[in-house]
Amino acid sequence: MTVRILLADDHALVRAGLRRIIEGEDGLEVVAEASDGVEAVEVARSTPFDLAVLDVSMPRMTGLQAAREITRRVPDAKVLMLSMHENEQYFFSALQAGASGYVLKSAADEDLVEACRAAMRGEPFLYAGVASTLVRDFLERMRRGERMPRSVLTAREEEVVKLIAEGNSSKEIASALVIAVKTVERHRANVLAKLGMRDRTELTRYAIRAGLIEP
Repeated sequence: MTVRILLADDHALVRAGLRRIIEGEDGLEVVAEASDGVEAVEVARSTPFDLAVLDVSMPRMTGLQAAREITRRVPDAKVLMLSMHENEQYFFSALQAGASGYVLKSAADEDLVEACRAAMRGEPFLYAGVASTLVRDFLERMRRGERMPRSVLTAREEEVVKLIAEGNSSKEIASALVIAVKTVERHRANVLAKLGMRDRTELTRYAIRAGLIEP
């Protein structure tokens, strides 16, 4: 049975390379592509697929944000995250977002196909360097329903921070999120208070560290 894959990355050349890797193997087919997180969510609504392969850092909506939306809307779908960053925080954020694994782009030619097959078997994929015992413990605690540490920011606050860091004005953010300008400003004030920060520059640094935007 062919595994239908939704592939999302904001670089067309990278997508083309990943597609060649995936479709070089029997039983794997890329049925849809997306250039950012928002497009990935839209495609997931209209195109039947089994596995979404999402870049962590994309414009408009990150791969992590898209993963949360996709797993909420398509509960049976599997998700893999792609990243240039060997970052434990990103890895565990990916698991919390519903991903089955995390593949480093630098090792995609060796790991991506294996990760796709592991995801479809219902197994987590661990990139080199992640302690498998730590991951198993994390997943077991999630299965038992234990409370897991979450981001200090809400999903909406993360969206606002991302758009601020990308240089959007309050009016532009309000338009993009379909909320009032005053609501944007309230979210901004709440975020600054929560994070103990003062201005856009500090928020941008936070957004980079949290994987909301690329440096």
